[in-house]
Amino acid sequence: MKRFFIYSSFLLFIFLYLGCKSKTKSETEITVEEKVPVKPYNTYKDAIVFKTLSMEFIGLDTIPSGWNTFKYMNRANETHFILLDKYPQGKTIEDGEKEIIPVFDKGMDLINEGNAEAGFAEFGKLPEWFPQIVFTGGSGLIAGGETSITTLHLEPGYYVMECYVKMPNGKFHNAMGMVKELIVIDEDSGNIEPKEDVEIAISNDAGIVIADSLPKGQTVFKVTFKDQKLHENFVQTDIHLAEISDSVNLDALESWMDWANPKGLITPVPEGVKFLGGIQEMPAGKHGYFTADLRPGRYVLISEVPASKSKNLLKVFNVSD
Repeated sequence: MKRFFIYSSFLLFIFLYLGCKSKTKSETEITVEEKVPVKPYNTYKDAIVFKTLSMEFIGLDTIPSGWNTFKYMNRANETHFILLDKYPQGKTIEDGEKEIIPVFDKGMDLINEGNAEAGFAEFGKLPEWFPQIVFTGGSGLIAGGETSITTLHLEPGYYVMECYVKMPNGKFHNAMGMVKELIVIDEDSGNIEPKEDVEIAISNDAGIVIADSLPKGQTVFKVTFKDQKLHENFVQTDIHLAEISDSVNLDALESWMDWANPKGLITPVPEGVKFLGGIQEMPAGKHGYFTADLRPGRYVLISEVPASKSKNLLKVFNVSD
């Protein structure tokens, strides 16, 4: 999982997490007008397909390196995502299931019981090789019945796909078997990266930076991670798109995005929120793409970090009819 990989910062972040106070938040809105025609809908028929029916990833075990487009069909009732973990040489999914998942599972149990200090201390039992895992993107949160489109550049190596959204009882999905190995071979796909409609830059200082005019219809977002950092819940910055109702509680959504909250990332999602994909965290300087169909309505771009509003990592925008 994408957490706690800089051990020298571990105690400092526990202090920050347990001691920080809520900050004044203000909603940032982007007003969107239809300024370009709707493009013909691309079905991505040549994409690499992964599917979830319940609590699994169904799809290829081996793919080429280079640029690839992934179509993730979530046919489960729950919201899921795909995070791609590039494992260090010699380590496999069996090592992760034995040495990583049980540590997070027990730590979360303690947090859910109200013993946050003991829960975070449990994460100190992660194996020495855990910090060598490189988190290389993947599909953002996607609602049940929806399909996400994500385009990434992957180097050859051994990867593990995982989802750590929580069940209603607080158990992580990966502890229930929602993990899959993925081998990326030396042979290059020969694909080129897509042409974006909208650029999103994410940085520690500026947060999410996006144009104030977005196209209506199918939209290709290019997401560039200018830099990265560990936040108070030990995750790095990522980005998720959701369609939201006019009555949605943005404070509740912000809180839900923090996995370290006992009610965070837990099924069901907050009322009035339908996730439509995005990009999981990537190393500083890297970029990837995701595609979404922007129909008239209200949307939010949000990162899986605490206090996302005050960090400019929550942006609301409207698409007009």
